[in-house]
Amino acid sequence: MITVHHLEDSRSQRVLWLMEELQLPYEVKRYERDRKTRLAPPELVKVHPLGKSPVIDDDGRVVAETGAIVDYVVGRYGDGRLIPLAGSDARLDYVYWLHFAEGSAMPPLVMKLIFGTMAERAPKLLKGVVKAVTGPVLADYVEPNIAKQLAFVESHLAASPWFAGADFTAADIMMSFPLEAAAARADLSATPKVKAFLATIHARPAYVRALERGGPYAFA
Repeated sequence: MITVHHLEDSRSQRVLWLMEELQLPYEVKRYERDRKTRLAPPELVKVHPLGKSPVIDDDGRVVAETGAIVDYVVGRYGDGRLIPLAGSDARLDYVYWLHFAEGSAMPPLVMKLIFGTMAERAPKLLKGVVKAVTGPVLADYVEPNIAKQLAFVESHLAASPWFAGADFTAADIMMSFPLEAAAARADLSATPKVKAFLATIHARPAYVRALERGGPYAFA
């Protein structure tokens, strides 16, 4: 049986959702973030050297990184579910969005989070200096990139109900976290299709069950 090493408020929520969509038996081992640093606890290092989540243990086979986990689980246990036919245009879209989620969408969102945390935690006397350094980077690079990517996603969802065509796939699961993070850190007023996508996935029974298994999730 697969054990999902699940960190609160993290990318690992997608793995729980994937397991529920495929209706696979699994166990959840929960980890809480450090309340001050918001980092994963050191116990995760015992599972994987980087000490990050998500990680799964499939009867001794340890797999890390959300995209790799999705590839592994869908390929090994999906029986053709949640993935378009090989060679189809939908399959090409599937592969693209599966990798876009972490390769392109998340970096500027993480940068915005880090810069915001720097300004928040800086000593009072240094707050002005920190903002003077991070402000131009946010204004000139981070924010425009987030807006550009959201507009790109919006245009795709305007032409297709799901990221890989007419059917729900694991690419939609992968794209959930960056869009949830964007909803928490950016203005979605100009992207109604993105907002509708989030509302639709949050209403899926498997998504709701995953929340019940994983516990509180700030981005839902």
